Amino acid sequence: MDVTAAAAIATGLAVGLGALGAAVGDGICTGKAIESIARQPEAKGTIQTTMFISVGLIESIPIIAVVLAFMLFGKIG
Repeated sequence: MDVTAAAAIATGLAVGLGALGAAVGDGICTGKAIESIARQPEAKGTIQTTMFISVGLIESIPIIAVVLAFMLFGKIG
């Protein structure tokens, strides 16, 4: 396998697995936040703030994966 084929496969894997991991993390984080708000409605503001920060950090992973994919895609040409 030459470098071009390996870079193409790595590009697809980086973006796909990064998106999959972020989707699972977002789902778990949001689900737990909803459970917490249902148990303690008075703490809604604190829980939502923490959830939004966590989701933002989780979403940084696919952004980094896309940057790496662009770097690998540059090796194809």
